[in-house]
Amino acid sequence: MNEIEFFTIFFGWCSVINISLLVLSTISLILMREPILRIHSKLFKLDQSSLPAIYFQYLAGYKIAILIFNLVPYIALKVIN
Repeated sequence: MNEIEFFTIFFGWCSVINISLLVLSTISLILMREPILRIHSKLFKLDQSSLPAIYFQYLAGYKIAILIFNLVPYIALKVIN
């Protein structure tokens, strides 16, 4: 197996794993909103009304990181391979 094949497979699996975690996080926040809000507001002493914006920033940042560090290298390697 050459290096390009190896890194293509590596970034492909990184993308699958990270996108799965993003979907799991999103579904968890949608389905278990109230318990998660209570836990995080007590744990970090934050107002419950500010937490949805923080969750949105987390999901948006994670999605951008996945695109930049996993998906773009995977697509670039697929194009040159």
